[in-house]
Amino acid sequence: MTEKTLLSPFQKFVKIESFGGLLLVIATILALVWSNSPFSESYTSLWDYKIGFTTEAFELNKPVILWINDGLMAVFFFLIGLEIKREFLIGELNSPKKIGFPLIGAFGGMAIPVLCFFLFNNNPETQNGWGIPMATDIAFSLAILTALGKRIPLALKVFLTAFAIVDDLGAVLVIAIFYSSSIKFSLLGVALLLLAFLYILSYRGFYSKFFTISLGIVIWVLFLKSGIHPTLAGVLLAFSVPIRQKINTPEFIDNLVKITTNIKQASVLNKPILSKEQIQQIDDLEDWTYKYQSPLQQIEHNLHDWVAYFIIPVFAFANAGVVINSSEPLEINLVTAIVASLVLGKSIGITSFVVLANKIKLINIPSEISTWHIIGVSFLAGIGFTMSIFIAGLAFVGETANIDSAKIGILIGSLISAIIGYLILRFKK
Repeated sequence: MTEKTLLSPFQKFVKIESFGGLLLVIATILALVWSNSPFSESYTSLWDYKIGFTTEAFELNKPVILWINDGLMAVFFFLIGLEIKREFLIGELNSPKKIGFPLIGAFGGMAIPVLCFFLFNNNPETQNGWGIPMATDIAFSLAILTALGKRIPLALKVFLTAFAIVDDLGAVLVIAIFYSSSIKFSLLGVALLLLAFLYILSYRGFYSKFFTISLGIVIWVLFLKSGIHPTLAGVLLAFSVPIRQKINTPEFIDNLVKITTNIKQASVLNKPILSKEQIQQIDDLEDWTYKYQSPLQQIEHNLHDWVAYFIIPVFAFANAGVVINSSEPLEINLVTAIVASLVLGKSIGITSFVVLANKIKLINIPSEISTWHIIGVSFLAGIGFTMSIFIAGLAFVGETANIDSAKIGILIGSLISAIIGYLILRFKK
């Protein structure tokens, strides 16, 4: 079993994320136009509409916006979990030498923006939003890198992807520790026991997609009711999906040859249907193909399009709508702090940490990546859109003015970061 067998082609990954970034832009513009149009009330009422059911013993009745943020985003975080597991086992983060470059960059890209946030925001009522500028929106940032074409070495795209994944992991931990409500430990304990059961099954070589999904829904509900944000369940559930194949390539090829030979030798009907022998061989082929595929790779491959082309654009469409001329005044300190944290915090944090670590020989930067490449991509890391908006909603639950202010800060900061990063990478060698 080789790395090439398990790793999805990086170029295809970049292509998916780049087109996903374009859809994000479209969804964001539509949300802003609708929320500031004469029909803005319909925008709000759509996301506030409740869907679910209520019984005497159990209730699961939530507005559409929460089904998106707690439900669909759990699928998004499940995919992030799969990517994190793959990268740590066989990818760009599978050794201290490989992880050093993006890890140092990610640490600087998380720590300095938080410091900037507190430096520029002196209002104690909004300081709970310190986690907003921590993560990088990989879809937007990769879309800009791809638009620059051959000016950008593949190693830089790998670096951006790797530290964005580390950023996401940091954001997941921040959400779990700092942005979850009062915890019901009994429900959380049951959820963790079910997760442990899945981990044991996976370790022993048993994996069933339908069993994992069924138990995953139960675990998601338990996290939701326990007070821990349910998106964390998606990440933890992903770690139960095995990466290894049940058979290796030579064994699969041998059986593929046998099945092909048997199909050729089977009786052929002069009708548009298969003979019994051919049906049997096709069933065997499906069985061997299932055993040959890596469960993690297969799920990641199937989910990537859904997340990039549907879930994230829907999230943006539901959350990016902010009334520009709202009757409630903006929290200027919050807007300024977020803009400064995304633009200055990210660029200074990533560049300074990476350059310093390289000077003291703590990491090795690929020869095709220049200092200007690092500076440019560090500005692109200030595009925090998806995760930033998500954390803003958790930090200021029910505080419309602060949420709107945070969204405006995120949009302005991300736009400035994108422009500066693009110009640096476009005109500097």
